[in-house]
Amino acid sequence: MKITILDGYAENPGDLSWDWLNKYGDVKIFERTPKEKIAERCTDSEVIITNKTPLRAELLKSLPKLQYVGLLSTGFNIVDWEFCKEKGIPVCNIPSYSTDAVAQLTFAHILEHTNAVAAHSNSVHSGEWSACKDFCYWVSPLTELSGKTIGIIGFGKIGKSVAKIALAFGMKVLASTNHPSPFEGVEFSDRDELLKKSDYVTLHCPLNAETENMVNSDFLAKMKSSAILINTSRGQVIDENALAQALKDGVIAGAGLDVLSEEPPKASNPLLSIPQCTITPHIAWAGCETRARLMEICKSNVEAFFEGKPINCVY
Repeated sequence: MKITILDGYAENPGDLSWDWLNKYGDVKIFERTPKEKIAERCTDSEVIITNKTPLRAELLKSLPKLQYVGLLSTGFNIVDWEFCKEKGIPVCNIPSYSTDAVAQLTFAHILEHTNAVAAHSNSVHSGEWSACKDFCYWVSPLTELSGKTIGIIGFGKIGKSVAKIALAFGMKVLASTNHPSPFEGVEFSDRDELLKKSDYVTLHCPLNAETENMVNSDFLAKMKSSAILINTSRGQVIDENALAQALKDGVIAGAGLDVLSEEPPKASNPLLSIPQCTITPHIAWAGCETRARLMEICKSNVEAFFEGKPINCVY
C-alpha cells in the first residue's frame, strides 16, 4: 500500500518518528508540498496524511486508489470531506490533543499585555536598569488580572480550559456559546453584553459561515477601549483590516494573535506593523508534548482504519 505524507515537517521536524507507519506499506514522507506538486505526489496513493496541504474535490477525483485521508490537525476544512463521504473514504482528524497548550498560549498573550515581560527584559539587557536611579522602573503600565473580566467566545474544551485558568487568577468569567451548560464560576451571556463588560475577549470558536470575519468594525466598537482581543482559533474569524484600524484608532487597546488569515502572512499584512498587537507564528499546538500526543492519535487513527473500524471520522 502506498502511503504519502504531504507536509510532515511541522508535526515532526526531527524529534518524533514516523517509523510506526512502515508496517502498513511503502511510506513516502515530504516535509512540504507546494501547490503544483500535490497531484503528482498523491498519484496512486491509497493513504494520504496531510496537515495544511489542501485536498480538493478536483484532485480527489483523480485518485481512484485512495482509501483513507488522515489529518494532522483538528480542523478539517482543507479536505473536501463531503466528496470523501460520497465515495466512502474515511477522513480522520486529531481531536482534543492541544486543549491545554492552546489555553496556555492564550494566557501567554494575555500576560504579555499585562506584564510586558519581553519589553522589560529587553530594556534591562540594553542597560536601562544599570543606569536607573531607582531599584525598579517600568516601561509600560502593569496590570493585575485578579478582578478583571474575561469574555470567552466559544465554550468547548479549550474555552473551558481557559475558564479554569482565568478563575485561578481570580478573574470574572463570561462565556458566549450556542450550547451553554452549567460551569461553576462562569456566567453565560449574549455576545454584545460580553463585549461590553470584558477586559479581555478571547476567541475559541470554529471557523464556519457564521464566524468568518465575525470580528469586524462593529464587533470591535462594542468592546471597551481598554480591552485586549486574543485569538488562538482561526485567523479568518477576524477582519484583519478592521482590527488594524481599530488598534490604530484606539478603539481597543491591544491584541494577541497566534493565527492569521494567511499563513505565513504577506509582508503587507496590516497587523505586522502595529506594536500593540503581539503575534506568534501559530505555535499553540507546537510543544513537543503536544505534537507527541497528536502523533499517538494519528497512529491510533491509522491502526483503526487498517482494522476496518475507522475512528475520529469528521463526517
